[in-house]
Formats: sequence, structure tokens, C-alpha cells
Amino acid sequence: MTAEMVTPYASRVLAANPGPMTLEGTNTWILRAPDAPKAVVVDPGPLLTDHLQAVLDAVAEYGCTVETVLLTHNHPDHSEGAAWFASQANCGIRAVDPAFRIPTDHAHGLAEGDVISAGELRIEVLPTPGHTLDSVCFWLPQDGSLLTGDTVLGRGTSVIAHPDGALGPYLDSLERLLAFANSPAGVERLLPGHGPVIDDPTAALTYYLNHRRERLAQVREAVAAGHTTPESIVRHVYADVDPILWPAAERSVHAQLAYLNP
Repeated sequence: MTAEMVTPYASRVLAANPGPMTLEGTNTWILRAPDAPKAVVVDPGPLLTDHLQAVLDAVAEYGCTVETVLLTHNHPDHSEGAAWFASQANCGIRAVDPAFRIPTDHAHGLAEGDVISAGELRIEVLPTPGHTLDSVCFWLPQDGSLLTGDTVLGRGTSVIAHPDGALGPYLDSLERLLAFANSPAGVERLLPGHGPVIDDPTAALTYYLNHRRERLAQVREAVAAGHTTPESIVRHVYADVDPILWPAAERSVHAQLAYLNP
């Protein structure tokens, strides 16, 4: 496992945890201004020592140290290895969820308007709840890159992880990201938590919103046709989806039903 330089400010180390939900595996991002002595690591990933050591080795090869670790959200495929990695890198962890922060004080949280700096690198925090309530994205204004965690994947669509996730906030987050992508900010690409880089942010976010609205309309129709359980709705609405993904689809259906029946 070696680091792949994706942009002058962002390199990726792919974790060896491929699967239906993780695609090729978790993307761990190393963020660093060119030739800077400090880096920021986003989503160290699962507790796979070979992967975490590969991230540490990549940072060392760049001739820098880790300023801090950032988490896009709490799911284990992004966060499980964070404490081990931080202990080895001798750095802290910033996260929305206090359970993952090191130290656990408020200063190591992540909130709207927060800016993380490492040398010349600037990272701005955009809260985007929905996939989970603690989901955030990270904007690199110098690079035109937006790290999306699981809010937007490089391929396919994301699960609304009910009961932690919720459809209303997720739709709001997608609307926010679409407006941001269409603003003068200059969003050139999305760097997702899984899958390939997205070079057309507007098209991807428009697709995500349209897909969610279409699924919601299909769930309404399924309920009107007498499908009353998430399992029945999934078999009816998600017939075009690989059945191995149906348990995840049930979580999204739970979120859709909660949205329709507040």
C-alpha cells in the first residue's frame, strides 16, 4: 500500500477493506501544502495495522509529521483505527462526536466555521448531517477539493444510516453542497470516503438529489399500494439493487418512512 498523489494538496492511501458498502475500500486522505512540514490525516480507517502503518510511512516519506487527525463521521471503517494512529503519530483527533476526540475537550470538536491549519494548508469545516448526524465535509480552498466522507461516494449512492442518519438533514446537506459547488468558491472535485474522485461535483450532487427524490416518491407509492414494512418496501422499490445491499436499503427506507411520518 502506497500513497497516491491525487492533487498537489491531497494524497490517498486505500485501506484493504473492500466490500459492497466500502467499494474498493476506505480512502484515507493525507492533506498537506506542497513541501510543508505538517500534514493532516482524514479518516485513518479501520483498525488494520498494515494500512495505518502505510499512512504513517507515507507521511514520513513526505518528510513531515501529522498535525492532527480529522474524522468525517463515526462509522468504524473510517474511525476505528484513529486512536491507534494518533498514538503512533503523537497527535490529536478532531471529531464531531466527543467519544472520538483526543483530547476530549471542546477545542477538539468540529463545527460550522471551524478552520484547521497546518502550515500553509487551510481546511474549512462544513457540517453535512444526514448519512449520520455527525457527518462533516472538509473544504480545501487552495486546492478546489471538497472531502465528502460518506455523504457523497465516488460511485453509487450513500445509505442514510437510520436511526443515526436522517433523510431531512441529508436532503438539506445535499442542497447545501450543490449550492456550494455552484458558487464562486471554485469546487473542482469531490474527494469521497470510498470510490474514485468525482471531477464534476455539480452533476454528481444533482444526481444524488434527484435519486433521493425519486426513491422517496417510490416509497410513497409502495406504501399506498399496501407495502407497510421496510422489508416489503425494499423488495418492491429496490428490486433493481443487488439483494446483498437490501439490509442497507432497509435502513434508508426506515429513514424515508420517518421523514414521511414525522
